[in-house]
Amino acid sequence: MGVSTSSPEKGTVLVTVDFPPVNALPVRGWLELADAVRAAGRDPAVGCVVLAAEGRGFNAGVDIVEIQAAGQRALIGANQGCAEAFAAVYECEVPVVAAVQGFCLGGGIGLAGNADAIVASEDATFGLPELDRGALGAATHLARLVPQHLMRALYYTSRTATAAELRAHGSVWRVVPRDELRAAALELAAEIAAKDRRLIRLAKAAINGIDPVDVRRSYRFEQGFTFEANLSGVADEVRGTFGREGREEGADE
Repeated sequence: MGVSTSSPEKGTVLVTVDFPPVNALPVRGWLELADAVRAAGRDPAVGCVVLAAEGRGFNAGVDIVEIQAAGQRALIGANQGCAEAFAAVYECEVPVVAAVQGFCLGGGIGLAGNADAIVASEDATFGLPELDRGALGAATHLARLVPQHLMRALYYTSRTATAAELRAHGSVWRVVPRDELRAAALELAAEIAAKDRRLIRLAKAAINGIDPVDVRRSYRFEQGFTFEANLSGVADEVRGTFGREGREEGADE
């Protein structure tokens, strides 16, 4: 259990997240993920990173149970950890391919939205249930996956979009059966890693440099409203219902 790295193909590093039962990451998990992605990007022999997960879904956000138990300290840690993990993916010196299966919620949107490419399984769904969890955030990243008005509707309703719908909007590279997901993501990564390593790093820096949105600043701006909701007591009131009515464990900031 935790975050692991491997090198299944020359020039490619696979970073795998495994936090059963639903990959709702504790504070340490987000920081471990950030460290793993940054370390992979610094390696001059690496041309592409694949971010994947074990289990039922790609990511269910932060560990709400941890926040309920530890309060503000855990909330601050989760916000900092998410910000670092999302930034590590975006700022990774080489392209990052996200291999998404099952649910991609909350923090999962932050990771996938900051990746350079997404390969998804046919059962993958993407969404931000933040308003149902007493939180705000990651609209910055959802806006990188769907058009502006759809992003707003998904955010306000806490509904999800399918991998097929995201592919129709151009944000998912391929949609494949779940048992083919890892191979498909590694295939794309190998094609990217086959480019000159010096040039691919320059290309990543250049593309980030012309991005119209400063994703780190934009996300941290959103997080300020999460703290406002917590200080007002609204977040605790909403979060106190978490786990009832058959809801799954895990959500996000």
